[in-house]
Amino acid sequence: MLLRRASGRPTLRPVRVLLSWSTGKDSAWALHSLRAQGVEVVALLSTINETNGRVAMHGTRRELLQAQAAAVGLPVWEVNLPDPCPNDEYERRMLQAVERAEEAGVTHVAFGDVFLEDVRAYREEMLRPTGLDPLFPIWLGSEDTTGLAEEMSAAGVRATITCVDANQMDPRYAGRPWDPRELPAGVDPVGERGEFHTFCWAGPVFARPIPVSRGAVIERDGFWWADLTPGD
Repeated sequence: MLLRRASGRPTLRPVRVLLSWSTGKDSAWALHSLRAQGVEVVALLSTINETNGRVAMHGTRRELLQAQAAAVGLPVWEVNLPDPCPNDEYERRMLQAVERAEEAGVTHVAFGDVFLEDVRAYREEMLRPTGLDPLFPIWLGSEDTTGLAEEMSAAGVRATITCVDANQMDPRYAGRPWDPRELPAGVDPVGERGEFHTFCWAGPVFARPIPVSRGAVIERDGFWWADLTPGD
């Protein structure tokens, strides 16, 4: 398969991809997009808060992450991070994961970013000294994500909002189903500016839906978190 690097230069190397996996809908859609192109994804890469055993930022319990991995048929490579995590320590631990990927014959790391140029530039800069190339399979380069959100929803992507930034969005959305038609005006439909984060429990990449139950909703440092637990 012919893919283009971030530089625009094509590569004819056998493509083996490690996918950055947040447990959210954008990661799931990135996996769907890669598989639709026939790209081999070999594993999911997730950062875990080593203090509470949850996926960083999204607050997803480890057992739900593992349930997702089983439903998509891929292993998870966990990168444990301290809390708080200085940026230099984050980069050191992520580079260890990159070294592991290179040893495993991985050629690319894919990300579910949509339009934030600074985030994309940071990822490209991090991988530049390595033997891996970045991929952005759902990149729009545009802030209008309405069509993307509608496409995801129409394809059966289902998710629950697990985290809300109270500075950008009403905290009462924490724990609600993600529905781009019901989000407040001014909130990006896919939450690309960090307004909210999700846990994806159904979609075209999952062999089966993942049952979840909503627990308590708590506030911490201006963010509201809905605790999801495995359902019946």
